[in-house]
Amino acid sequence: MSLFRAASRANVVARVPLSMRNVVRYPSVIRLPSAQRSFASSMLRLGQGETDSDLCASLQQEIAYEKDSARQEGTMDVEPEWLQQFNSKGIWEIQDKAGSDEVALVRTFGNEEIRVLFCVGEVDTAEPTDELDSDEADRLASGESVEEFEDSFPVRCAISISKANKGSLNIDAQVEDGQFLIENVTYYRDITVATQMTAEADWVRRGLYIGPQFDTLDEQLQAQFESYLAERDITTDLALFIPNYVEFKEQNEYCGWLEGVKSFVEA
Repeated sequence: MSLFRAASRANVVARVPLSMRNVVRYPSVIRLPSAQRSFASSMLRLGQGETDSDLCASLQQEIAYEKDSARQEGTMDVEPEWLQQFNSKGIWEIQDKAGSDEVALVRTFGNEEIRVLFCVGEVDTAEPTDELDSDEADRLASGESVEEFEDSFPVRCAISISKANKGSLNIDAQVEDGQFLIENVTYYRDITVATQMTAEADWVRRGLYIGPQFDTLDEQLQAQFESYLAERDITTDLALFIPNYVEFKEQNEYCGWLEGVKSFVEA
């Protein structure tokens, strides 16, 4: 279970006993004479073979296109410079398993274990509009460039700051336009409940108070929370890094998906 969904209480699905469900009953299988079964099976195999080769050809074209694009951009089998710079700072460790939808950035800060989780599959991929939001309009009016935020897209994050025997602060936030937009801060007395990704822990989290909406807090308290996170390197630099990494990972996973599907179809 993902911590991205830990704070949601509205999405609890009621389990309906099997005896109460509307079960669709299908008629008994009609057995064809052996000659007809043989003809039908031959047609099925023939159809699969024809479409398999077409699909493989299309997949190969897409693979070739992606590899050619990577060569032109100079990123083929090369770690991007922005990623090299991020790793060279030695602050965050990237935990990213090929084929997994989730990425974790982890670090220690004093007696704290800090984890920032984000998920490729939960990125808002809606087409950006040409209209400036109020913050961008203010920056533009003051003469500040907004170019660095032009291609930014929102990414949901789950931040946990844990202390042994003291529990955990879990922060639901959204990264957008180089900022962490905090939605709520939840305190869990039990660190296991806060960080464990099991159905049992998720069920317990659903029943606990998750804290007030962050924007309803006193403005000074909001600012102090933001300073608290900034001291732990949860800053604009990290907010700009996360969308870049999501895009980078999504591209890698897409290429791996193409190769995997092609290999399966060919087998």
